[in-house]
Amino acid sequence: MSAVGPVQVVTFGLGDEVFAVPVTMVREILDYTPAFRVPGGPDWMLGLTDVRGQGVPMVDLRTRLGLSPVDPTLATRVLIVDVALPDRTLALGLVVDRVIAVATFERDRLESAPDVGMRWRSDYIEGVVREADGFVVIIDVAHVFATDEAADITALAHAA
Repeated sequence: MSAVGPVQVVTFGLGDEVFAVPVTMVREILDYTPAFRVPGGPDWMLGLTDVRGQGVPMVDLRTRLGLSPVDPTLATRVLIVDVALPDRTLALGLVVDRVIAVATFERDRLESAPDVGMRWRSDYIEGVVREADGFVVIIDVAHVFATDEAADITALAHAA
């Protein structure tokens, strides 16, 4: 995220937790449909979904962040995001329990990720915003998928 101006994000829920990604990453929000399963992928890789003629890898974000998987509901959505990696842009479908809103936070409300007391890896967290009813955790999607797993995702997308 840029260092000046407010931060605009799409907030979404995973269980009781509220997460967010920068709105500039989100291409579109789709209703959930089951993915075309591709064998041999990690548990969090659901398979491929068709987005306007393009095969996009679909990821169970709950599982990827270390939360327990759940069955999809009518509120389950897929965030189609464009993740900027050092050598390319990776299109991903992030399955989330529910989309909450587009929100704007003043940059001075953004706190750094705490090192303890949270269920998620702190290196996946770009920042935290305190709200009256809890926290909004802004995740660093590029960091979550910047490992060798990104190569696996890309290979899956090209197999489509």
